[in-house]
Amino acid sequence: QVQLVESGGGLVQAGGSLRLSCAASGRTFSTYVMGWFRQAPGKDREFVAVISWSGDSTLYADSVKGRFTISRDNAKNTVSLQMNSLKPEDTAVYYCAAAEGSMYYTAYEYDYWGQGTQVTVSS
Repeated sequence: QVQLVESGGGLVQAGGSLRLSCAASGRTFSTYVMGWFRQAPGKDREFVAVISWSGDSTLYADSVKGRFTISRDNAKNTVSLQMNSLKPEDTAVYYCAAAEGSMYYTAYEYDYWGQGTQVTVSS
């Protein structure tokens, strides 16, 4: 069982930066693949980034590649998403999620979810 709590969302102007954090409970955090997803109003939840259990491998959606960086600290049970050069289209509720197994792109593969944190980018 893993419980996830996101933080770090807020309002930022286009071109600005935010760093999201996700704190996880449970002694098995280091065995989970961790992902970030986002959901804008009226849209489906979409994949943003994923990191392997060791932190050695990462994958990104094309829309954020080169602007966002996912990282994790297994000693502190945290995963982060550094978001730079933010655009209005990045506005969404951002969720972290945990999965056992492979580095999945699809939300239904993830077993545990946080409550989400709002990111709003003004133009």
